[in-house]
Amino acid sequence: MEEFKAVPLAYGATDLATLSASRPALHTFPTPLVTLSEDAVRHNLETMAAWCAAAGVLLAPHGKTTMSRTLWERQLAAGAWGITVATPWQASVALGWGIPRVLLANELVQPAALRAFAGHTDRLTVWADSVRAVEIMSDALSAAGAAHPLGVLVELGAPGARTGARDRDTALAVARAIAASPVLRLAGVAGYEGAVAHGETDESLATVRRYLEDMLALHDAVAAAGLYPEGEPVLLSAGGSAYFDEVVEVLAPRRDPEGRAGRVVEVLLRSGAYITHDDGYYSRVTPFSRLGGTGFRSAIHGWATVLSRPEPGLVLVDAGKRDLPYDDGMPVPQAIRPFGEMATVPLTGAAVTRMNDQHTFVRVPDDAAVQVGDVIRFGLSHPCTTFDKWRALAVVDDALADDPRVIGLLETTFG
Repeated sequence: MEEFKAVPLAYGATDLATLSASRPALHTFPTPLVTLSEDAVRHNLETMAAWCAAAGVLLAPHGKTTMSRTLWERQLAAGAWGITVATPWQASVALGWGIPRVLLANELVQPAALRAFAGHTDRLTVWADSVRAVEIMSDALSAAGAAHPLGVLVELGAPGARTGARDRDTALAVARAIAASPVLRLAGVAGYEGAVAHGETDESLATVRRYLEDMLALHDAVAAAGLYPEGEPVLLSAGGSAYFDEVVEVLAPRRDPEGRAGRVVEVLLRSGAYITHDDGYYSRVTPFSRLGGTGFRSAIHGWATVLSRPEPGLVLVDAGKRDLPYDDGMPVPQAIRPFGEMATVPLTGAAVTRMNDQHTFVRVPDDAAVQVGDVIRFGLSHPCTTFDKWRALAVVDDALADDPRVIGLLETTFG
């Protein structure tokens, strides 16, 4: 089945269609390989849904993490408000798949894309951080005859960070421009706290809180200026997979889901990486390390065969940058499956030192029991740059089991 690198070379359409029934052993699949553990995915979906319900907040998972219709639909079935995307093309995929609410967490200033979305403005919400962006949207949608005002969130940024108005006065000017447009609807305030911090130190957490407090102050200023439309719900949206606890603590006091103070106000998280978690960055910064309790489990693992042990302490495997993520931490050797065996055993003292396109360099103790033909399981860091390397991932019942079984194939759509 040449279409997918994740399946045995001799597989055909019938083999793929019967995976859930035949449940072949993982050791019969080729490497390099990335697997998705169903047991961990189910746990993560349930854990995040329960946490959001207890906190009283909405969730629009960031779909760019997986670009998987199957996983998006499972997130919606678990209670998600909608799906977040980052680009017009991703938005078109989401709309084409029938996602009921799509949040484009970015500025939309391409007239051709705005014209294409003119018939879907009842399902789409976007961001704006400049009056110029508002003017482009207004002109394009007016010319296209949009039947429904497009919801727009004012994006607040921070000096040196990513997009977003750099101060409250600029953001208020954007809000006024949106409120004055006949084809736009001021839908709230948004931002991304992950753009101002990258870690779990006290300093990082304090930076995140200051940024969220600025978002809250902007929302209050917009409301005080009477810019929100009467009778329309308002969203306060932030929250990736690293700081959603901080987002809720700071923003949730403005929640008013019943509209008792005059308008419905909801806090909307956009966490995406939680669905698979990882063994790298997110395992370190997950809010559950601060909250305690049962947290997320890593659902993604890499598998690679030892091709060469050309000198003491050096092992070369057949997975590289084209297969495994490396942008936010190198893969971590966790276990080894000896040649001809089904079960893995722990691999200690090993570390990845560098990666080529199709090879990874693994340093091991000179006396390590690693031989050519053995298969190493790796923990991975950063789901977003794991999924985009694979048109399909092998789904296993549990990657950490003694004899993992392949129960399906998860296809992705990255264009």
